[in-house]
Amino acid sequence: MFSIFKKKSKGFTIKAPIDGVCKDLSEVPDEVFSEKMMGDGVAIEPTGDVLCAPIDGTITMLIDSHHAFGMTSPEGIEVLVHCGLETVNLKGQGFEVLKNVNEKVKAGEPIIKVDRSFMEKENIPLITPVIVLNPLDKKIVTYHVGEQVKVKDSDILELA
Repeated sequence: MFSIFKKKSKGFTIKAPIDGVCKDLSEVPDEVFSEKMMGDGVAIEPTGDVLCAPIDGTITMLIDSHHAFGMTSPEGIEVLVHCGLETVNLKGQGFEVLKNVNEKVKAGEPIIKVDRSFMEKENIPLITPVIVLNPLDKKIVTYHVGEQVKVKDSDILELA
């Protein structure tokens, strides 16, 4: 009877953290991502060189080797952005950190700059998984796979 007074659950959108082409996680040549062992999401085959915040929130994790960061939205949804494969072995080479853990940022704000020429010289694939680690009570309802995406402008995942 009082269901009309219930607040409707609002959707949640994750933006592209880097310019490129949105791909299905199954296309990432690393089973941790392709088998969704860490969570669901998409990957970006980047054309850009700056990793940006995909959501409004707080930077809650920055991997020591600077190739990945985690964020938490004000609602508690956790998102991981992981640049490249085997990039942990670089021990931070080729990455410049622009923000710090516990900083609040808006979607589209630069977090890490990638030295593309260094990565290409080292033959490091830059495919960038974007994983929803903690979707709370939401499920991914839209994947923007196959689309050309731009930081700030393009949605890559929608949760409801």
